[in-house]
Amino acid sequence: MRTTPRGLIAALALTPLLAGCFAPSDSDAGAGSGGRLRVALAVPPVQALSPYSNDATVLSKLSVAEGLTALDKNGTAEPALAKSWKQDGATTWTFELRKAQFQDGTELTAQSVVNALDHASAAKPKPRVLSDVSLAAKAEDADTVTLTTKSPDPVLPLRLASPALAILSAKAYAKDGAVSPVGTGTGPFEITRLNGKTKATLDRFDGYWGGKAKAPGIDVSWVADGTARANALRGGEADIAEWIPTAQAKLLDKKTRHEVPSVRTDSLILNTGSGLFTDAGLRAAAREAVDGSALVDSVFGGYADPAQGLFGPAVPWAADKRVEVTGRTKAATAGEVKTGTKGRTLRLATYTNRAELPEAASVLQQQLEKAGFTVKQDVREYTQMEGDLLAGKYDALVFSRVTLLDTGDAVDYLASDFTSEGVYNIAGLKNTAVDKAIRAAAAERDTRSRQEKIMRAEAEILRTDAVVPLVHEQAVQGIAADVEGVILDPRERSLIDVDTRLK
Repeated sequence: MRTTPRGLIAALALTPLLAGCFAPSDSDAGAGSGGRLRVALAVPPVQALSPYSNDATVLSKLSVAEGLTALDKNGTAEPALAKSWKQDGATTWTFELRKAQFQDGTELTAQSVVNALDHASAAKPKPRVLSDVSLAAKAEDADTVTLTTKSPDPVLPLRLASPALAILSAKAYAKDGAVSPVGTGTGPFEITRLNGKTKATLDRFDGYWGGKAKAPGIDVSWVADGTARANALRGGEADIAEWIPTAQAKLLDKKTRHEVPSVRTDSLILNTGSGLFTDAGLRAAAREAVDGSALVDSVFGGYADPAQGLFGPAVPWAADKRVEVTGRTKAATAGEVKTGTKGRTLRLATYTNRAELPEAASVLQQQLEKAGFTVKQDVREYTQMEGDLLAGKYDALVFSRVTLLDTGDAVDYLASDFTSEGVYNIAGLKNTAVDKAIRAAAAERDTRSRQEKIMRAEAEILRTDAVVPLVHEQAVQGIAADVEGVILDPRERSLIDVDTRLK
């Protein structure tokens, strides 16, 4: 249910456009001419669009690269570069490939798949999607690949739909471990130019196995400022602008504002590995101090729901299977907090790429200070701080996470973010009970039982107070009235495909 957004947001509409952000691409005489789509994305590339980084979703959003499988609207695996598959045993699967061509003119073969998956397995750090599985690939013939996992992986077809496991041509992989998707994917759009962290030019790939795209190309600009993205849409300088800030949403014409239920949950992540929050009593005090429901109207303008756990309304099976969290550590009192943190400042981080997070951090700072903490914020663009986050250089992080991004299966998210060996374990959590619960969920083949074990794992994680869920977001995408075929994806991994075009 929507509520009235906070007052005075109209003043934000006066923020000027960032000059030059949406200049015409080198491949086209004018922005948007010839039916090309102009897209404003929020998070600039971290590693030149490497599939092994957070950049991977750009490759799926813009239909540049594909995996062996894809996810349908219900989160079920469907054919992509593999036209069919079967499970041959507890740990072995066989995939039959379709006839397809890479954008550099080479043919998709079983050896291409083996090469791509071997590089993903050897990447350092590993892609999040492989954080809890060991994968070996073997070419049986030109069109048949056998995949073997060290232990049973009942959701392997879902895992292979991850953008991080996109199959690229041999020339994508450099000897130093770098991976480039420029001209090496199989999708309907080919990256022909990548200009640092600001722009990319994509042209239609007419050799696409799934048919010719309706748009001749895409001109991408990365604009971290959410108000600038919204203004670009209003001013006719962008056809699609993702992640419209909630303060700007009501200022858009109703024809261009599209609200999407999202599997994104915003949380306060507490660093259990070093600093203040190695103390469980202080973590519990922080958990009791913060109130995510206070953010719903004041920060998100009603485009959010109070958090019920790690999974929100866009994960419909979660609510009925949620497990009560018991056995939590007793919270330190305000006096104990001041004594336990004497001379130490709580380093609270967040990033600017999602416009609501800095304001949410300010609200949480006030709440934490009332509980006795001394708080100092560090707010930057995400690409500037990811290394520090993973290195544990902050005490707490206001974080926005798409919980079903990598595979559509919640186990993968839990394994990468909360297991002792998780590659995206910003909380630095090392907890035997959590590891055991996540392993139990990973091994379960029955869908209903798997969901029940996922929710038991959620309860184990929440018991540690390593993460304090705040709100479940509702995404707002900006789409010009003369654009059709944009994909409104709750998992935020699809945006443009062969049917997206200017009317």
